[in-house]
Amino acid sequence: MFIQLIQGKVADEAGLRQCMDRWQDELQLGATGYLGTTSGMCSDGTFIALARFESAEAAARNSQRPEQAAWWSQTERCFDGPVTFMDCADVSEWMGGGSDAAGFVQVMEGHSRDTGRMRELLTQVEGEVQKVRPEILGGTLATDGKDGYVEAVYFTSEAEARAHERIEIPDDLRSLFEEENELMGEVSYYDIREPMMTSARK
Repeated sequence: MFIQLIQGKVADEAGLRQCMDRWQDELQLGATGYLGTTSGMCSDGTFIALARFESAEAAARNSQRPEQAAWWSQTERCFDGPVTFMDCADVSEWMGGGSDAAGFVQVMEGHSRDTGRMRELLTQVEGEVQKVRPEILGGTLATDGKDGYVEAVYFTSEAEARAHERIEIPDDLRSLFEEENELMGEVSYYDIREPMMTSARK
């Protein structure tokens, strides 16, 4: 799997939603290898999208379509300033990956000295997380081949997520969670309170 993170400050939210809807209605079927998108607005006006493709090659083919370029030329006018992109060709899913049933998604972006170890830790704690954090439906960890990463965690609701944040971590897991937090480094958090989920139409 390949994930592209797209983010930017929005000047015209209604216009952006129209553009996103038009992509789904008119352009999606021609995007060979497209798997789906998780997107939404954050409270500070930042728009976040995680677009999933089968491969980096499929994503590149989509970007090269004339209709895609024309659509993006219109869409980027909805933003206030530059839009940034992060291409991640190394993607791991845990607890089944993302879920279209999520009512709240938290996206974390940062740099780690050891993204490989981050993946190992997620695999180690996966089973226990399901027990102590039942509101977590799943997640993805994607890296850019250097030290950059973006992790998305899918929750049943924000209220459930906040309530379970206060739960005491069992002793046998505490050291693993502490190691993971240390590896995550300085993190930017993006809370998507009204996530928009789209999956490829067959």
